[in-house]
Amino acid sequence: MEPPGQLDRLRALLAEILPRNRFVTRRLGDLGDLRDLADFSARVPFTHKLELVADQAAHPPYGSNLTFPSAAYTRFCQTSGTTGRPLAILDTNESWQWMLGNWQRIYTAAGVEPGARVYFAFSFGPFLGFWTAFEAAAQHGCLCLPGGGLSSAARLRAMIEHRAEVLCCTPTYALRLLDVAREESIDLRAAEVRTIIVAGEPGGSVPAVRERISAGWNGARVVDHYGMTEVGPVAYEDPERPGVLRLIEESYFAEIIEPGGTAPVPEGGVGELVLTPLGRHSWPLLRYRTGDLVKWSRDARGIALEGGIIGRADDMVVVRGVNVYPTAFDALVRMIPEIGEYRVTVSQRGALTELTVEIESPDDTAATRLERALNQAFSLRIPVTRVPHGKLPRFEMKALRWMKAE
Repeated sequence: MEPPGQLDRLRALLAEILPRNRFVTRRLGDLGDLRDLADFSARVPFTHKLELVADQAAHPPYGSNLTFPSAAYTRFCQTSGTTGRPLAILDTNESWQWMLGNWQRIYTAAGVEPGARVYFAFSFGPFLGFWTAFEAAAQHGCLCLPGGGLSSAARLRAMIEHRAEVLCCTPTYALRLLDVAREESIDLRAAEVRTIIVAGEPGGSVPAVRERISAGWNGARVVDHYGMTEVGPVAYEDPERPGVLRLIEESYFAEIIEPGGTAPVPEGGVGELVLTPLGRHSWPLLRYRTGDLVKWSRDARGIALEGGIIGRADDMVVVRGVNVYPTAFDALVRMIPEIGEYRVTVSQRGALTELTVEIESPDDTAATRLERALNQAFSLRIPVTRVPHGKLPRFEMKALRWMKAE
């Protein structure tokens, strides 16, 4: 059963963009009226990121996916470029405010009240999630504390000095700050952070990662959410079901399809999330293949994504016939608290794919314990090597721990 008003919002979106947006018009022509959402899915093709990248290369610098004259646009952002050439994206104030409204849902679900002191532990750069989170918190009535270009130690001291109650960052960086606190002898018992809102990578809904973050931050509640620069803030964590994300269905039409295919995935299955933002008229996407994998179900409150974002469709590695997802791998690593940072190298030996792991740990037994855990979970022997502290890279944004051997 479709949520009330979704079809009307979709029709309003199409009515505005079809006469004006060259990218959409070239792909759809005269679409005509829609009978229902199923009719939309049957008649409108998927949008792939590579199409958008090619369009911007052909029509530099912003491409033809612009509904309004250039003077109407007030915001610039771009994707991280971790999976290829970055996309440059423009928004009007109306579309921007629509995204801030979606962020309000995330803050409300996380229990963040007006007047809360919120610390943003990242260098903002041109990335949409950082700016929308900050501005939505200001509109929510919060005191917004930017970390900007400060060092990690300076950020920790600022959080303590200004009595920050909410911390926004990636799961990896929440863990990194714990390491810095130990290295710099910063006593986090003086911190007043009670809620940590994370995103940017799947770890926010992985129990082992959540527990490790919470334990290091004096029992703070860890709250996941999900969004993409291409589509905006999409889902918030269900307050009654930790580790489960709820789609903001009044703002997004969602489909879950077979990874690499086109057929819908039945309820309870794992599939790729396909999204149509219903309020971003200035830079619209119709049936955008996110590449993110989810396990979905539906109840009286709408679509639930159990375990949040499970991983990326293109991140899975097949090792001797076993499907290994980085998210599942990360959960096993985080169950051994003595392991700090780690790195996985994927290599080819003839026709076989092999994994090797490097870890930083003060515990001599950590490598053996992780090898045992990986063997039990995947029935694979994956060599683990302990390396000196500080050898492996640190991350403020999305962690890049999986590397291909040269």
